[in-house]
Amino acid sequence: MASFEEGLLLGVLIGEGHFGGDGRQPQITVRMHTRHARLFQTLLSLCPGSKLYGPYDHGGRHYYQWMVRGDALREQLIPRLDALPLEDIDLHVYERYTDMKQRYSL
Repeated sequence: MASFEEGLLLGVLIGEGHFGGDGRQPQITVRMHTRHARLFQTLLSLCPGSKLYGPYDHGGRHYYQWMVRGDALREQLIPRLDALPLEDIDLHVYERYTDMKQRYSL
């Protein structure tokens, strides 16, 4: 992944990412308005195996939800994020990320 793509991915995750899981498996989720459809297509290409859900219309909101879990999370995204200076850029996001990794033994 080129440095621009790494920066784009990191920026989206810092601004919009949710680091959690369903109790059984970890996941990283980004939920944004449907007007960001092209950005979601870029995220899909940057992280093969990730999935895009939607569009959803819920309570007057129109959005997509991008999710990374399973092998795509463990084998692709986690190593990429671990190689970036997330702790130096945004401590709050870094703590949420490391909490997810601890809870799910990643």
